Amino acid sequence: MSRRRAHVAMVGIPAVSHVLPGLAVIRELVARGHRVTYANDLPVADLITATGAEFVRCASTLPVADNAWPDDPIAAMGLFLDDAVRALPQLRAVYDPDPADLYLYDIGAYAARVLAESQGRPLVQLSPTYVAWESYEREVAAHIWRLPGADAYRERFGRWLAGCGATTTDMDAFSGRPPRVLALIPRAMQPHADETDGDTVTFVGPCPGDRSADGTWERPDGAERVLLVSLGSAYTRRPEFYRECLAAFGDLPGWHMVLQIGKYTDPAGLGRIPGNVEVRSWVPQPAVLERADAFITHAGMGSSAEGLLAGVPMIAVPQAVDQFTNADRLVELGVARRIDTADATADALRTALHELVTDPEVARRSARLRADALAEGGTRRAADLIEELLP
Repeated sequence: MSRRRAHVAMVGIPAVSHVLPGLAVIRELVARGHRVTYANDLPVADLITATGAEFVRCASTLPVADNAWPDDPIAAMGLFLDDAVRALPQLRAVYDPDPADLYLYDIGAYAARVLAESQGRPLVQLSPTYVAWESYEREVAAHIWRLPGADAYRERFGRWLAGCGATTTDMDAFSGRPPRVLALIPRAMQPHADETDGDTVTFVGPCPGDRSADGTWERPDGAERVLLVSLGSAYTRRPEFYRECLAAFGDLPGWHMVLQIGKYTDPAGLGRIPGNVEVRSWVPQPAVLERADAFITHAGMGSSAEGLLAGVPMIAVPQAVDQFTNADRLVELGVARRIDTADATADALRTALHELVTDPEVARRSARLRADALAEGGTRRAADLIEELLP
């Protein structure tokens, strides 16, 4: 138990892929004796309360339930701004009478930074993905700000900051340059890692913890090798892709395939399920990866990090947002092949798997990256750094 008991507040968004990476850190802070409150919405309440944190309801308007995100990036960014505008008075109602000693927040929870700045409290962003680097504005953001609607979005964001109590009123600095960041990813996954600000950003790597509540998984008797196939929690309505996986690996001698299909796909529509395949809507991914020999993934940052931490080679089939960048990075690291969805035929998938698992250099690089990720410190280091910032 920590000798400095404090009130630590986490503010997040109700996207599972944003909540899971930091749960072990929350659990560790609770175990050290801190009072931890966690503001988020009801769809992720059970995940939060399982850590021992106090759940604080903050209703969100983000379309995470049906995954109805707009294709237009400016429109998608506008949804996060709308959500922050609605979240701020909800947070003030709870935390103005009972301020936290320190605020943690997700990259999409803008209202948390406003709250902390208006109260003069320390603030730490827990980033489940890569962070901005020195030339980010020139190489990436500048292209976004040339899109239709960008000027109106920037003007609206600036007006909100000017009137909501924030002390950081420059939109670019507010959204892209937090005062302190703990990146919950392997440094190897960070673009231009040598250009990140070491004074404000610390890569603590993946933060595994007790996920026993998600269930356990054991390798079946007789399975010489295990393949996990998962497209994560969001973009999983891909029955054609799952059928290609069944054609590629169903009845493949020596292999057992765990196929996660999400909540949008009916297993009955996949056709015959071979005996060496188990089809699930959801699996305890870290538990399976501990016993897996290969991983077909959408290359979301959480899954990419878990794959590196498990030391397994990957076939990256990116679906949206940062997954394409992540997939390319895994290929650069020498531990993956990228196959876009349209090209993910049974033959292409089977060939890629054979090449990966028979290449000793892939095995060597996977082992080295696993060791590097473990050395970054993970959960305990993240909690230590948070405690150092307590008043």
